[in-house]
Amino acid sequence: MDGVDVAAAVGVLDSLYPPSTAQSWDAVGLVCGDPQAPVRRVLLAVDPTSAVVDEALEWGADLLVTHHPLLLRGVHGVPATTPKGRVVHRLVRGGCALYVAHTNADVALPGVSDALARVLGLHDLRPLVPQSLQPLDKVVVFVPHADADRLVDALAAAGAGTLGDYSRAAWTTTGTGTFRPEPGARPAIGRVGQVEVVPETRVEMVLPRARRQAVLQALRAAHPYEEPAFDLLETADPGGRAGLGRVGRLDQPVTLEAFARRVAEVLPATAQGVRVAVDADAVVETVAVLGGAGDDAFDAVRASGADVYVTADLRHHPASEARERAAHDGGGRPFLVDVAHWASEWPWLAGCESRLATGLARRGAAATTVETRVSTARTDPWTSHVPSRGGPS
Repeated sequence: MDGVDVAAAVGVLDSLYPPSTAQSWDAVGLVCGDPQAPVRRVLLAVDPTSAVVDEALEWGADLLVTHHPLLLRGVHGVPATTPKGRVVHRLVRGGCALYVAHTNADVALPGVSDALARVLGLHDLRPLVPQSLQPLDKVVVFVPHADADRLVDALAAAGAGTLGDYSRAAWTTTGTGTFRPEPGARPAIGRVGQVEVVPETRVEMVLPRARRQAVLQALRAAHPYEEPAFDLLETADPGGRAGLGRVGRLDQPVTLEAFARRVAEVLPATAQGVRVAVDADAVVETVAVLGGAGDDAFDAVRASGADVYVTADLRHHPASEARERAAHDGGGRPFLVDVAHWASEWPWLAGCESRLATGLARRGAAATTVETRVSTARTDPWTSHVPSRGGPS
C-alpha cells in the first residue's frame, strides 16, 4: 500500500497488543478517529492529557497512541465542558485519532514490563504472573508450486506467520495433489470430467485466532483454485512466556543502593525519585519488575524468589505488611524499590514505536510514509519534592 490509514495502524497495534488480552474492566482500542483517515504522523505517550494533546496537534499528528485510557470509567457523554470531553473534541477537530493499549500491553510479549526490565539491565526474563498467550490457529493449505510464495505473502499480510519478533514464518513441503472437476466447476487447472494431477506445495502458518476470518479471506482471494484445499487447526497453549510483570537477573550482584541508583539513572526524572526499603548494603541479583501499580502482586514476587521488587504506587499498608512478612520469613527479601507510575511505563513507548513502524512496513507501507515520535511531555502529576525534616528519630 502507498499510504497508511487509521485502520491499518490499528490493525498493527491490535496484532501487537490484542484487545482480547485486556482485563474485562479495561477500555482499550480506538477511542476516536475515522478508520479511513490517512496517517502520516503518530505520537506515542503514556497519558492522554491536555499537554500531550497540545504536543500532538502542534506537531500535526494524525494518530495519538497512549498507554492509559482516556475513558476508563463509563460515561454518558463527552461534552466539551468536561476535561475528558474537551480532549475528545480537540482531537476530533484536529483530525487526530486516539488509540489505547493498556492492560493488553502490560501482558504482551514484549510489553510494558519487558521494557522496564531491559532498561534496568535484566536478562533471562520470565513472567512474574504467567498468563496464557492469545489463542493460536494453524492454517495448512495446498497450492501449486508457482503460487506458493505469493500465497505466503498474502497470508502474512493478513496476520499469519508472526512468531515473536519474526514475521512471514511458514513451513513448506512438496507433494502431489489430484482432483477431478465436476460439471459446473471452473477449474484454474485441468478440464471438467478429467482427473488432474498437480505438483503442489503444502504451506503451514500460525495465526492469532482473532485473525482467523481475515486470514481465510486472504487465502481464498490469493489462491488460484476455485475451491482451495486447506485445514484450520486450533493449537494447544504452550504457556510460560507471556503475563504480568517480569523476573530477571542482573549481570552481576550489586548492593541495593547501587541498584537503586541505576534505577534512578535509567528512568526519566520525577519529583518522587526512587524510594527504597530496606537495607542499602544488601546484595541483590534477581529482580522482579512490574510497570505501573504493583502492590497487589506481592505473593507472586515472594514466589519468584526475587531479591528486590521494582514497581510503582506502593501504598502504605501493603508495603508495610510486605516488609513485616519479609523480615519474618525471607531474611528481609524482597526489598522494595518504588518509582513513579509514569516513569515505570515510559520505557515501553520506544519499543511500541519501533514495532508499529516495523508492522506497517511488513504490510507494505513505505518506510517514509509514517513519521513516529515519543512524547517529551512529563505527565507525572507531581511537580516538586520537599525532603522531610524533624519528626521522630
